[in-house]
Amino acid sequence: MINQEFKAMLGAKNVIRNLAEYASARGKEIGYENVFDFSLGNPSVPAPQEFTDTMIQMLKDENPMKLHGYSPTLGDPSYKEAIAASLNKRFGMSYTANHIFPTTGAAGAISHAVRAVTKPGDTVLTIAPFFPEYKPYIEGAGCTLKVVPANTETFQINTEAFEEMLTSDVMAVLINTPNNPSGIAYSTQTLKYLADTMTKKAAEFGHPIYLLSDEPYREIIFKDADAPYVSKFYKNTLSCYSFSKALSLPGERIGYVAVNPEADDAEFIVPMCGQISRGIGHNCPPSIIQQAVGKVCDLTSDLSVYETNMNIIYDTLVDIGFTVVKPGGTFYILPKALEKDSVAFCNKAKDYDLILVPADNFGAPGFFRMAYCIDTEKVERAMPRLRQFAKEVYGIG
Repeated sequence: MINQEFKAMLGAKNVIRNLAEYASARGKEIGYENVFDFSLGNPSVPAPQEFTDTMIQMLKDENPMKLHGYSPTLGDPSYKEAIAASLNKRFGMSYTANHIFPTTGAAGAISHAVRAVTKPGDTVLTIAPFFPEYKPYIEGAGCTLKVVPANTETFQINTEAFEEMLTSDVMAVLINTPNNPSGIAYSTQTLKYLADTMTKKAAEFGHPIYLLSDEPYREIIFKDADAPYVSKFYKNTLSCYSFSKALSLPGERIGYVAVNPEADDAEFIVPMCGQISRGIGHNCPPSIIQQAVGKVCDLTSDLSVYETNMNIIYDTLVDIGFTVVKPGGTFYILPKALEKDSVAFCNKAKDYDLILVPADNFGAPGFFRMAYCIDTEKVERAMPRLRQFAKEVYGIG
């Protein structure tokens, strides 16, 4: 008999993908340029030319056996050394190559990290709003995911609920900053609170509580945002990173786990990740991508368009009369819908060819997400349509 658990998952609808498919079909009818699709979080700027040039140079000049041979189990040494050096230079850390484990993006990083610091039956906390794919990542490791309700005033941490839910069965806390879907970056004050609370609770429970920090939007930070490096605040932190957004390389699936050198049992975690890979068939990202990204890991794409788009959308939302917290980074914004049922709200928006994502699956019912990784010209053309929708359907703006 086939696996019934995975078969049952086939019936679960991915709201974002369904909306993206609708937008594509609608685009065939009226022209995709006339569909204001804010559904998918797919980078809209190209990878740096330096990355392309590096790939070309390597393919022309490097030994093919080096480029295309198997990567060592724990990753290509040049990539690991480059990542450690970059993090140390930028954030004042003390990583070595032995603290870096290459993965297939942030998803692969989280999947390894959670297995390294938990066992089946443990609980992992995350904080709403949160990326819905955390559920299969955590449950696939045999753990239970519990969600701390959102602080919808600021989208920082709901401290009262967090402390109530941080019980002795919790072995890890999974955070995402800057955050998908809210765009909010956890502030210095928030991270100090988080570190102090987890340190006290770990001492009370008599076991470490690891912080898994999901950071694929770490480089997309806006002016004046307070967005410090998480691992500076709490020693038992595993940073889970992807170059999908910073270098606009989502299809290359390249990232890493960075283990804080001060973490309990830090020397074992990367070797353990190699053993975890044996069990889940991970086997490292492609050798050539590790080597190429290692050469350009201090660069980013031109990310400025995202802040430009955010400001256009945020200013329009506020002017219309929406309740919305201004993002500190990413390419997402999470306004409150104009009615309690955000699904109904987003369905009504489709009549205006506005493709918006209800945030119920993100743990924020009553809100909706806009992914503004699209051309600025299209963002500007979408704003009158958003005003029209709010005026004609809800009588505001």
